[in-house]
Amino acid sequence: MAEPELNDHSGAVPPPLAAGVPPPLSPPPLITGRADPKPSGWPLARVAELLLSLCLGLFLVDGLASVLDDGLVYISGSHAFSLLRGIISFFTGLMAIGIYGLMALTPKVPKRLFLPIPLFLLAAILAVFPFAIYCYGQLPLVALGASIGELVLGLLLLAGAQGGLTLRWPLVPAGQLGGRVFSWKNLAGFILATVFGLVPAVLIYLFLCTSLAVNHFTAGFMSLRPGGLTVHVKKYVRADGKVIELFPMAHVADARFYRQVEQTFPTNSIILLEGVSDDKNLLTNKLSYKRMAKSLGLSEQKAEFAPDRGKAVRADVDVSQFTQGTIDCLNLVSLAHAKGLNSQILQQLLANPMTPGFEETLFHDILTKRNEHLLGEIQSRLAQSDNIMVPWGAAHMPWISSEIQKSGFRPTESHEYSLIRFWGKGKEVKGK
Repeated sequence: MAEPELNDHSGAVPPPLAAGVPPPLSPPPLITGRADPKPSGWPLARVAELLLSLCLGLFLVDGLASVLDDGLVYISGSHAFSLLRGIISFFTGLMAIGIYGLMALTPKVPKRLFLPIPLFLLAAILAVFPFAIYCYGQLPLVALGASIGELVLGLLLLAGAQGGLTLRWPLVPAGQLGGRVFSWKNLAGFILATVFGLVPAVLIYLFLCTSLAVNHFTAGFMSLRPGGLTVHVKKYVRADGKVIELFPMAHVADARFYRQVEQTFPTNSIILLEGVSDDKNLLTNKLSYKRMAKSLGLSEQKAEFAPDRGKAVRADVDVSQFTQGTIDCLNLVSLAHAKGLNSQILQQLLANPMTPGFEETLFHDILTKRNEHLLGEIQSRLAQSDNIMVPWGAAHMPWISSEIQKSGFRPTESHEYSLIRFWGKGKEVKGK
């Protein structure tokens, strides 16, 4: 039988591979020059990361600038940083509004890091009102405390974003962002919380602060209530039977109020009328509240209040007794009342900035000097009548009340009248 040939491959065993020859490999991937694809939503995440980091950084810078400015004001009275701080605070406020709106539009903005920013700035503004009412002289200290609070909050938010109090860019890493770009549930929740929660709460708070301010600065002679403004007419009696009644007035009010006041004057009384005279024609325009009264649907005191019971006498000062700065201010105010606030009047206001101490001088002329003159009129007229009626502005009442009590008069009665009604007709409440 013949031997099988060596090159016969008909068998099942494959021929051995040559020594040192590696097995074949798959071909390498084709190089296209493009980077590996980024995760879904990468461009938006990078933009959000940059934007939110800038916002947090601006909040921190504003806190630092506020601490420096308020610290200098409180310690030395210097306003060296006030202009720069004001610019930074302006843009920080705009940023806070934008961030609040952005949180409503996209869940990507982490609320735990950025919702405290607009809420803190709003709370800091609102917190000023009670201090301005009851302890105005401590406002620099209050402002410094708020600025320190802003800086501390900014550092806490930075620590929350970075996982510790470190300073690395970006300040808000992409890992802190939410996943979804838009959510109807998030938008609806923000709108409902704002419209039915935040806005009503702020409005109620402002109304309460305004009510407190009205009551405090008029020493209880005027009150702000949901139904409108009311005034408290107070009667003071001395041991010898002399009577002084203080009627808090307003330049514009419901016509019914003026008629009610006129009817209460005794026929044997002396009525000391308010109204600065201008015998030397120093005012370029007569001060009128007609435009204000018409726009508010009210009546002007000058047109409606004309008491015909008792003896009416003028008990106010003349414009010539004011300083020149006060006269110039009254001319601008009367011009604005007569023609409305326009660009021409604004230019005049900007061209005549207030000089140092102007506010004190104006306050002394408009209030203190007239109060002192009125008190002199009251004392001199007491010899002529047992009943002195004083229908003057509510701002004058606290000082006059205090001074007449020093001369032996004691409050005995109080009557409440509706000055301005927000709705309805209202009723007069007597005998309080």
